Amino acid sequence: MSAPIVFFDIAGPDESQLRTFYQTVFDWPCGTPGTFVPGNAPNLDGMIRGDPSEKLLYIGVPDISKTLENIETAGGKTDVPRFEVPGVAVLGLFFDPAGNRMGLVEMNGDQPIIP
Repeated sequence: MSAPIVFFDIAGPDESQLRTFYQTVFDWPCGTPGTFVPGNAPNLDGMIRGDPSEKLLYIGVPDISKTLENIETAGGKTDVPRFEVPGVAVLGLFFDPAGNRMGLVEMNGDQPIIP
């Protein structure tokens, strides 16, 4: 069996601001300081690519355009608006208030929308 990804963390200088941001935009319940429990995807795919070093987490949402509006309202910034990768997924990219770059995948229930 391959080793699963079992944890990730999101860091920034203002923990309270980040907790509020992710609770507000993605409805992630936050527990004791420094912990939260996002929803779980039934399958977690990954990719390794030859580009400048970075790590991206992609969060599944029903409407990328609406989510990017909510991100802007909550103090984040749109990096790349909603776009389609034919045969792969519908994506968008944003920065959280601490400058962490994250991705969005448009979902229909628990499945990504494949254009």
